[in-house]
Amino acid sequence: EPDIPAWAPLLYQLQLLDIREKPDPLTLPIADRIRIGNQKRERGNFHFQREEYCMAARAYFMALDVLTTRSKDGGDGSVKAEEEEVQDYRVKCLNNLATAQLKLEQYDEALHTSRDVLTLEPNNVKALFRAGKLLSDKGEYKEAMDVLKKALKLEPATKAIHIELSKLVKRQSGGKDTQDWKAKPADMLGDNIAPFLIPSKKKQFV
Repeated sequence: EPDIPAWAPLLYQLQLLDIREKPDPLTLPIADRIRIGNQKRERGNFHFQREEYCMAARAYFMALDVLTTRSKDGGDGSVKAEEEEVQDYRVKCLNNLATAQLKLEQYDEALHTSRDVLTLEPNNVKALFRAGKLLSDKGEYKEAMDVLKKALKLEPATKAIHIELSKLVKRQSGGKDTQDWKAKPADMLGDNIAPFLIPSKKKQFV
């Protein structure tokens, strides 16, 4: 073997032997799509934890490319079960993407992504809260109020929603001193409020 001194510069020559097109995700079995999509989502989580938000967002986009279903191409009821199986993974990935976009100060994109979540899962509280906050920041107060009220209806014990509603009420009043937002369950949720009076689950990044 050649005697190469330590720290000596090395020159490598690479030869490209073959090129293959990226496979259409819809040609992959559902199990493979979920496995590959989750691998890319977890890679995004890795970059997010290292505060590499641009790389995290890119990984989430790649995961979403894989986590797709035939229904987008006009599939019939025969793929309904497949769509439902993939949907939960898409929702997780979209929520993570929206969080990365917020870190990158891509607020319009984060709002669009949050709406994509709500298209798949209308009662997703994370997406409702995020969308409501972004709408409030954009000055779209009426829609923001509707969205945040819906989030509060689903999780009435979540303090962050109450705080954001308080900010929204103050913004609507033109910044004047107002009483803090007070949720009125009987008015907002109807007479039967018992099903909503449950502790909120601890939030975590998934």
